[in-house]
Amino acid sequence: MATNSFVMNLFNGQAKLDQVFPFPDVLTEEQREILSMVKEPCERLYLDLNDPLKNDAEESINEKVVESLKNLGAFGIMVPVEYGGAGLNNTQYARLGEIMGGNDLGIGIFLGAHQSIGYKGILLYGNNEQKNKYLPDLATGKRIAAFCLTEPSSGSDASSIQTKAELSPDGKHYILNGSKLWISNGGIADVFTVFAQTPQKKADGEIVNKVSAFIVERQFGGVTSGPPEKKMGIKCSNTAEVNFDNVKVPLENVMGEIGGGFKVAMNILNSGRFGMAAALSGTMKRCIAQAVEHATNRVQFGSKIHTFGAIQEKIARMSMAHYLCESLAYMVAGNMDKGYKDFQLEAAIGKIFASEAAWFVCDETIQVLGGIGFMREAGVEKVLRDLRIFRIFEGTNDILRLFIALTGLQYAGGHLKELQRAMNNPAANMGMIFAEGTKRVFRAVGLSSGPSFQEYVNPRFSKEADAASKAIQHFGATVEHLLMKYNKNIINEQFLLNRLANASIDIFSMVTVLSRASRSFEKNFPSAEHEANMVEVICAEASERVLSNLSSVRNADNLKNFKTMAKISNAVCESSGVAHIHPIDGM
Repeated sequence: MATNSFVMNLFNGQAKLDQVFPFPDVLTEEQREILSMVKEPCERLYLDLNDPLKNDAEESINEKVVESLKNLGAFGIMVPVEYGGAGLNNTQYARLGEIMGGNDLGIGIFLGAHQSIGYKGILLYGNNEQKNKYLPDLATGKRIAAFCLTEPSSGSDASSIQTKAELSPDGKHYILNGSKLWISNGGIADVFTVFAQTPQKKADGEIVNKVSAFIVERQFGGVTSGPPEKKMGIKCSNTAEVNFDNVKVPLENVMGEIGGGFKVAMNILNSGRFGMAAALSGTMKRCIAQAVEHATNRVQFGSKIHTFGAIQEKIARMSMAHYLCESLAYMVAGNMDKGYKDFQLEAAIGKIFASEAAWFVCDETIQVLGGIGFMREAGVEKVLRDLRIFRIFEGTNDILRLFIALTGLQYAGGHLKELQRAMNNPAANMGMIFAEGTKRVFRAVGLSSGPSFQEYVNPRFSKEADAASKAIQHFGATVEHLLMKYNKNIINEQFLLNRLANASIDIFSMVTVLSRASRSFEKNFPSAEHEANMVEVICAEASERVLSNLSSVRNADNLKNFKTMAKISNAVCESSGVAHIHPIDGM
C-alpha cells in the first residue's frame, strides 16, 4: 500500500518528499499567540515553584506545583476545549514539553504518563460516551491516568502479555485478572488503560486469545498497587506494580474493538514518541547552557577553557546533537498536525536519537564542568540519572531499531513481489519492468545518481543534498540485496538489521536538517549561517556512517565478525559470565 512516509519509501530507494520539504510551519498567528501566552506562566512556574533536587531527594512532587500545573491546564494540553482541555496541537504541546524537559524530567514523566499515553487511547479510540465520561476530569487533573502494558514476563513483546479479561457468564462485563509492572503513575492513578488477552472464537470454532484494550477505574474494586519502586532516576514520578483481581469491567469500557488492542497500544506509543524528542531537546538546551557558562568563565593554564580545541569540539557536537534532535521533534509534530498518518518510523527515529543524544550531551556537560558536574548541587548528575530510562521505556531503542528495519523491509518486500507478479505477465506490465530494469542497470554500472534534492534545498547545501541522494540510492540497493539473499530469514539477521536501521536514522537526519536549514535561509533567520555550519558537519559525518553501515552488511570480513561475536556471546552466556580465564589463575 502506498505511503507518504519518507523513511518507509527510503527502503525502496525512493525519496518521497511530501513530508520533509518544506520544513513544517503549521502554527497560525492565533496559535502562536496562545502558545506565547501559555509559555510565560509555565516557565515561571518551573523556575519559581519547582525544586528538582528537592523532588529527587523526597521522591515526590510538591503539591503546590501539582495544583499550579492543574490551574495552567497542563494535564489536558491536547484535549479539545469541549472536554475541558486546552485544545493545543502537537507542535504547541512539543514546545511546552521542551520547557518541562529543561527543568525536571521527573515531572515530565508524571505529566506524560498521564496524557501522552495514559488517556491518549481515549482521545484516539474512545467513542463519544467514553470521551464525555472521562476526558473532562482527566484534562483538569481531577483524575490521574496510567498506561498498563508491561508485565513481569512481557516487556517489549507486547503480544505475550498474560493478563486476561474473560466475559462474565451473564455477558454484562469482563472479568480482569493479572498484574502490570513498572507502571508510571501506577500507585496514584484513578483511570487505567489496560491491555489484556481476550478469548476469541474463530470461524472454525477454535478459541484463540487476542489482546484487547480496556478503560479501568480504580473504584471498580479489585485494583491494587504495590509500593513505589526505588529507581535510578525520575524519582519524583510514581512507579508501581498494578494488580487486577477479578475486576469487573463494564462492556462499554472496551476501547476500540475486542481483539484490536495491539493496534491501540502501538498507535498510542507511536503518537506519543515525538513528545519525548521535544522534551529531551529542552534538557539538552539546559545542559548546553550550563556547560557554556562554565567554559566561558573557567580559567586553566592562563586561558578560558572554551578556547581549547578539546572543549570546542565538545560544545560544537553538543549543539549539533541538539539542533538535530529539535529538528526531528518538530518535523514529526508538524507532520502530525498537517494530518499525515504514516509517521511511526519517523517518530521511532526521533525517540532513538533524542534519548541517545541527550545522554551524550549531559555526559559531556559533566565532563566540561569537571568535578563540579559530579556534585549533586550542580544538578547535572540528577539529569544524567533521569535520562537513562529514556532508552528503555516506550519501546527500547534496540527493539525500535528492529521495528524500523523490519517494517521498512516488509514494505520493500511488497514492492519486489509486485515486480515478480509483473514478470508473470510482461506484456501488460512493460512500463514497470522497463523502469525497474533501467534503474538496476544504471545502478550496477555506477551511472545512477539517486533522487535529486536540488530544487528543494538552498544552493548553499548542494554538496550535502548530493550526499543524501547518493545515500538513499545506496540504501535502496542494500535493502534489495538483503531481501534477495535472506528473504524471510532476514528477521534472524539482527547484526545486519541494526546497521540498516542506523543508516536509515542518519539519512532521515540529513534530510531533516537540510529542510530546516533551507527554511532558515528562505526566512533570513539571523542564525542561518550558524545552522549551515552545523548542517555541513552533520551531513558529512552522517554520510560516512551510512556508507560504513551499508558496506558492512555485504563485506565478508564484517559478516565473519558478526558470526564470531555471536560465538563470543554464546560462550559468555554458557559460562554465566566472563568466559576467559583470569591471567593469574591461568598461570
